[in-house]
Amino acid sequence: MAFSSMDKISKDLTIPKLFYSQAKKYGKERVAMREKEYGIWRPITWNDYFENVKYIALGLISLGLEEGDKVAMIGDNRPEGLWAEMGALCARGVGVWLFQDSLLDEVKYILDHSDTKFLVGEGQEEVDKALSIFHECPKLKKIIWDDPKGMRNYDQDCLISLKEVMLLGRELEKEKPNLFEELVNKGHGDEVALLFYTSGTTALPKGALLSHYNMLTMGKNLMSVDPCKDTDDYVSYLPFAWIGEQMMSISCGLQIGYTLNFPESTETSQENIREIGPHVMFAPPRMYEQMTRTVQVKYLDAAWIKRKSYEIASHIGYHVADLKFAKKHIPFYWRILEWFAYLLVQKKLKDNLGLTRVRNAYTGGAAMGPDHFRFFHSLGVNLKQIYGQTEVAGISVVHRNGDIKFDTVGRPIPETEVSITEEGEIITKSPSVFLGYYKNPEATEKTLQDGWLYSGDKGFIDDDGHLVVFDRTKDVMTLRDGKPFAPQYLETRLKFSPFVKDSWVIGDNKGYITAVICIDYSVVGNWADTKKLTYTSYPELAQKQEVYDLVEEQIRKANKDLPDAEKFVKFINLYKELDADDDELTRTRKLRRAFVEKRYQEIVGALYSDTDVVHIDTTIKYEDGRQIHIKNDLHIRKVKD
Repeated sequence: MAFSSMDKISKDLTIPKLFYSQAKKYGKERVAMREKEYGIWRPITWNDYFENVKYIALGLISLGLEEGDKVAMIGDNRPEGLWAEMGALCARGVGVWLFQDSLLDEVKYILDHSDTKFLVGEGQEEVDKALSIFHECPKLKKIIWDDPKGMRNYDQDCLISLKEVMLLGRELEKEKPNLFEELVNKGHGDEVALLFYTSGTTALPKGALLSHYNMLTMGKNLMSVDPCKDTDDYVSYLPFAWIGEQMMSISCGLQIGYTLNFPESTETSQENIREIGPHVMFAPPRMYEQMTRTVQVKYLDAAWIKRKSYEIASHIGYHVADLKFAKKHIPFYWRILEWFAYLLVQKKLKDNLGLTRVRNAYTGGAAMGPDHFRFFHSLGVNLKQIYGQTEVAGISVVHRNGDIKFDTVGRPIPETEVSITEEGEIITKSPSVFLGYYKNPEATEKTLQDGWLYSGDKGFIDDDGHLVVFDRTKDVMTLRDGKPFAPQYLETRLKFSPFVKDSWVIGDNKGYITAVICIDYSVVGNWADTKKLTYTSYPELAQKQEVYDLVEEQIRKANKDLPDAEKFVKFINLYKELDADDDELTRTRKLRRAFVEKRYQEIVGALYSDTDVVHIDTTIKYEDGRQIHIKNDLHIRKVKD
């Protein structure tokens, strides 16, 4: 079964050409972006945006940037980061983003593998990382910094400030006043625009090459499904190294011309989202899971009357949402009750979450459980699943308004075909399919076959034409009855509990299903305080018998709706949270199953033996360099029926 559409976009169009056109169209009259600094939202017009990008581009040319050279960026979401990316593209370079929390080895690997010539870092932290590996990256010529805080005593020859780069650009413009426009007009849609490094759940990250045409066709086709307006607001707070953020800020944002808003910091992003009240949102499941957890915790702490009000409103919201999912008529009295629930609870709740004005909220990048999905629709938030990957410039499938099924990811966007191979693998063909992997012809040949992108995901197309994504092919497990199952589905069921931050489900070709649980330290800590339980650390709290009782109760709730073969039989509370810095998660918080199974093989073995305890003797290293030696007995609990 396959789908297609005939919409086209010009092959001559590039991101710089579109940027140039939009900047000239809106000029000084329209705000292109805002950044919150020192408690104040600072507006930046399209003209300001244009001027900054122009001088960065010309400055890079002055420093020796040549066509096709790589310019890498690392730091928080901020206007300067986007200016640097756009400046690199306008100078006919290629943009490469790194996650801000990348460790030294990751920074070195990507800079070296990508042949990066210039690195634009936000401030001292990023500069220190770059300086420590500078001599191990022979192609790296200059480190450009933006934030002057802490940079006073840095005088290495390889360092230059972004302001100095822009001054060089102004000097070059005096010599060649038409150079910037010539560079922009020189581009073609099939040229490489961005180099994205995939999260690498099983091996080293691969560099995916995306053209201007790839990025722009994807954005145009998504916007044809869910149109946005140039008066809309979007909050940019997810890493630019993630294709999802590029999709919304560049592929869609540049074409529509809506305003990008940058929070003051990652810690204040939720508060800043509430202040802006965006019209469109895109986030991975973990962000929506955190919102759900926030509401659940407030419910647990609320007074009796507020809890009862929430329960009544939730009952109404869930019932109406389920009618909409089933495409059934909503009786007038339920519409009245829905309005009542909105006034009673939902209006204030949506305002607290910053979702009052959201027309379309998207989630993707990992599986989201049906419990979370139903929760947001019960509030009246139009949350949609999307399916895609870096190699298809972000998105290929999305839910449509009025046709949302929470166990699917929707239908293909225009110009996109989706098919299923005989082996059950999802394959995609569209103008947004990437050019290939940088310096990796073997992986390119395996992933791109006859114009089809082989996703590595298993799935099927249901009777309504919706795509159902089962799981990564390598992660699909087999139950004791021989049936395949997706561990991600079970993990998301557990994470609906406010007390469970992460879960890892085990059971491939085993006699039963088990789970490794990472409690939410702050939520469980608050709960423990109300119970007057004493503890001094995460490992101690996680092993409290009362906490095991609490977690078992959450697991029993999840077990209620599961078939017998998928029910959890045993679980263990891990002594720490799963962490990307420990290689247990990717930077987008996907579980590295093979890695954790090897690291915690003692725990896995104990879960499938007769023992009820496993001894741990290990060392935890924190980001600030501190090391804590942990010597503890982890208890294994059998779940009661």
